[in-house]
Amino acid sequence: MRFTSMLLLPILAFSSLSAHADAQDVTRLSQLLEKSKTISANFSQLTLAAGGTQLQEAKGEMSVQRPGLFYWHTEAPQEQTMISDGQKVTLWDPDLEQVTIKKLDQRLTQTPALLLSGDVSKISESFDISSKQAGEVMEFTLKPKTKDTLFDSLNLSFRNGMINNMRLMDSVGQRTDIVFSGVKANEPIPASKFKFVIPKGADVIQE
Repeated sequence: MRFTSMLLLPILAFSSLSAHADAQDVTRLSQLLEKSKTISANFSQLTLAAGGTQLQEAKGEMSVQRPGLFYWHTEAPQEQTMISDGQKVTLWDPDLEQVTIKKLDQRLTQTPALLLSGDVSKISESFDISSKQAGEVMEFTLKPKTKDTLFDSLNLSFRNGMINNMRLMDSVGQRTDIVFSGVKANEPIPASKFKFVIPKGADVIQE
């Protein structure tokens, strides 16, 4: 199985309280994301089936620059590279010698990978957000407002204000945990990082 990186409420008084709490959570998440105009990090990724069986393990590196720029590279043996230049998303699979190019539409902007590089002001348009804090860790749970999404819930955690890990749950109970290490924020990233040159002889699929 090839893995594609994603590497993504009736009582009136209660409704009013919930809306207020949600607004505070949106503000907290926006502030944490906005403070990092660029992020570079290594990651390790583990995907488990609903019963806990390990499906896949991977590691690699990622870089983001808001708004809209993203680089995600998964190392061999399941090597893939995904790049967003703000207009389109390119996925390179060297084993298949295949390049897939997709327009950066609303559905793709809701994927976890691109969420980190997206327009922070629009997060609440796509997700219901709640948060909790335990010591130096702040955790957010994002639930998509529409059904046409790639996951049922996404957890983002920040340690001392820096992105720490992500957890995705899909409709069949499959879970993907992504842990970041060596996180660096607000350091310059070469523009070439977010531009993909199609290898000679590669099959190109435009979607």
